[in-house]
Amino acid sequence: MPEQSNDYRVVVFGAAGVGKSSLVLRFVRGTFRETYIPTIEDTYRQVISCDKSICTLQITDTTGSHQFPAMQRLSISKGHAFILVYSVTNRQSMEDLQPIFEQICQIKGDIQKIPIMLVGNKSDETQRELDASEGQALASKWKCSFMETSAKMNYNVQELFQELLNLEKRRTVSLQVDGKKSKQQKKKDKLQGKCSVM
Repeated sequence: MPEQSNDYRVVVFGAAGVGKSSLVLRFVRGTFRETYIPTIEDTYRQVISCDKSICTLQITDTTGSHQFPAMQRLSISKGHAFILVYSVTNRQSMEDLQPIFEQICQIKGDIQKIPIMLVGNKSDETQRELDASEGQALASKWKCSFMETSAKMNYNVQELFQELLNLEKRRTVSLQVDGKKSKQQKKKDKLQGKCSVM
């Protein structure tokens, strides 16, 4: 199947229970689910602006377990950008990201050109095991961006995806926050090149 250039693929990785699905669902649907349901792999689509035209932001929410290495490799090879999520309440969840980061480096080669966000989720929790400074230090080591979020409180969720798109250097991508705007843009594009009789 040929790769569609109008898709922008973001892959979300992290240990089980760190809130990957919660972040994605909060962003795409504006909802938050209190109960934990393990994910095998889900893909969500959102319309965004890409090089002044409309394209699809395809978000792949991966499994938190390491049972499917082939799926993980495929997600990395097809991904344009990556969100690596850990929970600020669980130090091990940050350590679990190391092999995933190494695999992204191995498959993608030069990762300086690839947007990667390290995300400390559950920042609303009081029982923290990790400070923001520790996330920042790891992001500096990996030469990627860092942000703390709370899917529950809807803190930095929209900003996370916008910042990730801002990191993309090969094309101009941004969230199409206002749905009306894209319709107006389509109408404007349609009218371009047509004559109007006065």
